[in-house]
Amino acid sequence: MNKEISAAEASILRDNNEDVVFLDVREDSELATCRIEGALHIPMGEVPDRCEALPMDCPLVVFCHHGMRSMNVLHYLESRGFENVINMGGGIHAWAAEVDAQVGQY
Repeated sequence: MNKEISAAEASILRDNNEDVVFLDVREDSELATCRIEGALHIPMGEVPDRCEALPMDCPLVVFCHHGMRSMNVLHYLESRGFENVINMGGGIHAWAAEVDAQVGQY
């Protein structure tokens, strides 16, 4: 599986697969600025303690602001046995620019 997809590809994946889970690993303060509706929120620093709550049997699209923290989370989850993790390149910034202009930018 490709480990990184664009925001537009992530949107198509979500539209065509109801099992897809979006995981927002940004901080609470960032979430207050903008969010992708329906995304699960676990700040990056909490992922190690909460990864057992994440699905291993459906696509898990991880995102942050620009895509760097989420790529780190992807590598961590893979080290824990997850094979279903995909990074959304460009993060929520790209989502706001390419998919949903209603999502704020910062």
